[in-house]
Amino acid sequence: MSESSSTTSLVAIPAIVLLIGGLAWAGSQGSVLIGNIPLFGFCAGLALIVQWIAFVPAYAARTERYYDLTGSLTYLGVTTIAVGLGPDPDMRAGLLAALVGIWAARLGTFLFRRIRADGKDRRFDSVKTSFSRFLLAWTLQGMWISFTAGAALAAVTSTRSVPMATLGWIGLFVWIVGFGIEVVSDQQKSRFRADPANEGRFISTGLWAWSRHPNYFGEIVLWAGVALIAAPALQGWQYATLLSPVFVTVLLTMGSGIPLLEERADRTWGGQADYEGYKASTPVLVPRPPRR
Repeated sequence: MSESSSTTSLVAIPAIVLLIGGLAWAGSQGSVLIGNIPLFGFCAGLALIVQWIAFVPAYAARTERYYDLTGSLTYLGVTTIAVGLGPDPDMRAGLLAALVGIWAARLGTFLFRRIRADGKDRRFDSVKTSFSRFLLAWTLQGMWISFTAGAALAAVTSTRSVPMATLGWIGLFVWIVGFGIEVVSDQQKSRFRADPANEGRFISTGLWAWSRHPNYFGEIVLWAGVALIAAPALQGWQYATLLSPVFVTVLLTMGSGIPLLEERADRTWGGQADYEGYKASTPVLVPRPPRR
């Protein structure tokens, strides 16, 4: 690892903290207060602090085994706190808390089982031995939690209560579609990888014939659904939390998601006729019926 990589990581961490702070300020406008502290800001700060606490034993053991599980448990924790300490939850708040909880529990369980089976997450091979880069990864997870769940947390902690209407039910439908796509595509890939006959092969069946990353597409869609449900309960600067699906899209398409997986796939199967054909005919993200 180069010295410049460490320096970049150390510079990026305070920048991320500032971004989380900005989101915490925006989401706290109209948030219920716990003492003198806006509940939204408390939840956003707690999401980051939990990651830093978890980083200490993770770095000591040089392990990423509990990274994804910690993230999912943090989602569940801050959502529970928001509901428990916030205003009496109306239908919108209860629904948002349930949807975030269902998603976090499902994804956390799925990812933890996967890393237990694989033994490691290859994304962290060169990261977990570096204090600054590994701390950056945990700090990014804090930002991921705050920004993706931001709209839901803002609505749950908001002093404004608005009855569920058409936009909210549309959002629920969008969430169901996105969640279904994510779950089905994950299950299809797990079954594919579990079959010894597929050793060393890439998946190109099921939803993976429609998109090279259908699980990520589902992820983006479900958070768009959450934003639609949350929007009517927001006010003023709280609308900044509606960046949630935009943040997820940028993270997955330009950050640690698709670019890393595409690079790894190119190293593994690049130049093979079947893979090059699959890559040429299948969209990277937005599904499209396979060409006949």
